[in-house]
Parts: sequence; C-alpha cells; structure tokens
Amino acid sequence: MVAEAGLIAVGASIAFGLSAIAAGIAEKQIGAAAVGAMAEKEELFGKGLILTVIPETIVIFGLVVAILILGLAG
Repeated sequence: MVAEAGLIAVGASIAFGLSAIAAGIAEKQIGAAAVGAMAEKEELFGKGLILTVIPETIVIFGLVVAILILGLAG
C-alpha cells in the first residue's frame, strides 16, 4: 500500500515536472523572439506578451493532470 502511494506520487511529479521543463524550453525560444520583435517594433508588445504566455498553459495542464492522478488514486 505504501509502495503504491509512492508510485502515484512519482507519477504525478513526473507529469508536472516534465510539463514544466517543456514550458521552459518553449518559453526560452518564444520569449527571445518576442523580445527581439518588440525591440524593433514597439507595437508588437501585445502580441509578444500573448505569445509568451501561451507556453505557460502547458504547466497548467501538467498541474491539472498531476492533481487528477493524485485525486483519482486516493
């Protein structure tokens, strides 16, 4: 029983951790491109901000999946 709880926790942490790493990798490239575009044209601030926020949804999805894993298992 204790081993099952540990494996469930490991699964939830993997779901959240990998989604956070993926969001960080995506954020790096999109953020650099958005800042470069905004440096040339200040009018692109809104679009750059939206494009920078989109990868953060990946982390939210990972968090939801981790909560579902923990909730459905327990």
